[in-house]
Amino acid sequence: MVGMFASSKAGHDKRKVYIIIKEETEYVYLADGICKTLVKPKKKSKKHIQIIKKNADETLRQKLLDGEVLRDEEIKHALKQYRQYLNGNKI
Repeated sequence: MVGMFASSKAGHDKRKVYIIIKEETEYVYLADGICKTLVKPKKKSKKHIQIIKKNADETLRQKLLDGEVLRDEEIKHALKQYRQYLNGNKI
């Protein structure tokens, strides 16, 4: 699941889109690069998120899987591209 987009199904952040940056058995850690950064990601139960069947940029995903240094700007950019994709501006 790491590197995939996810939407919150419950809580005050309902319908907000994040990128999964870490996965545990019952929880995932989410970041959006603005409020929830890589340093302080949002911990959310797996049952409270909806996986979006679209991966983030492959290089971003590979960095997450390899444990390489990642910047919040890269996450913001990936989410911006996803929003453009949703609005019909195919990338």
